[in-house]
Amino acid sequence: MRALLAATALIAALSGGPARAEKRIFIIDNNPDGYGVDRCLASGLSCGNAVANSYCRSREFMQAVSFRRIERDEITGVVPASVATCRGACQEFVAIECNR
Repeated sequence: MRALLAATALIAALSGGPARAEKRIFIIDNNPDGYGVDRCLASGLSCGNAVANSYCRSREFMQAVSFRRIERDEITGVVPASVATCRGACQEFVAIECNR
């Protein structure tokens, strides 16, 4: 009887723990499009909350945890880090962290 009680308690302890939220960071191109949304995302202003949350929801996440402009050298293996390759208007990127 004690063994059954101990096994039940162990199963309850292992399965009843707090669930961990899945987080993912998406890196998107920050294209100035004339609407001003890009400035809100890149600067981290509160006006970017709606855009970041919509982006996360479109990828089946609950909400945006954070968003900010990132430097080219923060991205590994995706975008050339050399500024010499940039001519004219350089491409900027925004990282949006989403959770489930």
